[in-house]
Amino acid sequence: MIDQRIVAAYEGMLGDVERITVPTRFGDTFAAAAGPVDGPVIVLVHGSGANTAMWRVGEWAARHRVYALDIPGEPGLSADNRLPMADHVDWFDDVLDGLGVREAAFVGMSLGGWLVLDYAQRRADRVTRLVLLNPAGLGRMRVGFALKAVFFKLLGERGLRMSLRAALGEVPPAQVEYLALVFRHFRPRTDVPVLGPLALTMPVLAVVGDHDAMLDGSLTARRLRAEVPHARVDVVDAGHLLPDQTTTALEFLEES
Repeated sequence: MIDQRIVAAYEGMLGDVERITVPTRFGDTFAAAAGPVDGPVIVLVHGSGANTAMWRVGEWAARHRVYALDIPGEPGLSADNRLPMADHVDWFDDVLDGLGVREAAFVGMSLGGWLVLDYAQRRADRVTRLVLLNPAGLGRMRVGFALKAVFFKLLGERGLRMSLRAALGEVPPAQVEYLALVFRHFRPRTDVPVLGPLALTMPVLAVVGDHDAMLDGSLTARRLRAEVPHARVDVVDAGHLLPDQTTTALEFLEES
């Protein structure tokens, strides 16, 4: 069960968004929505240990209808039901159908990147464009980071904060306490498989941090360039927690 202290802190961070609950076969899904109801749809999908608060939804919504989804089983407001990875395709179908959305552009960060990549492979007719931010699944987690995480765990509260900085890179001070609260009471997924060969037809933008301590950004970039030659792949001076990519993503999503 998601710790209620995490839920309370998250509720305070949501801001001025429409709050929608979508029934699915896997339990209720929470969506933070904003923007004109007749605008082209963007679906935002966060990473593990996160929720829709990471997106600042209103900044995406000037000309788009935006739905930021809380992944089930993550520290948000959706059902506390961690799904097998392959079941997220049916979950996306249920959510889109429940929202009355036929097709959308998808933006995924880390775990969310894996989920939207897999969905785009299996439901290409429902994905108009794809934005991947340090996506998981194109290479294994770095072994060095896993060893560091074990060491930091031995250092208690100080180690927790060191681990956050090691995993994510530069963390804004305002987020440190919230992230520490989350990872004090929540265990991120470790069962994220490497995806097989990619066959994507829609326009794709990927932004990869070249100092990502968790994922092999160079391998991610190489795979995307080799297997999705039409993709735009930006490698930036950042770790796993990328600097704000909203403007870059929106410019890509609005290209004719």
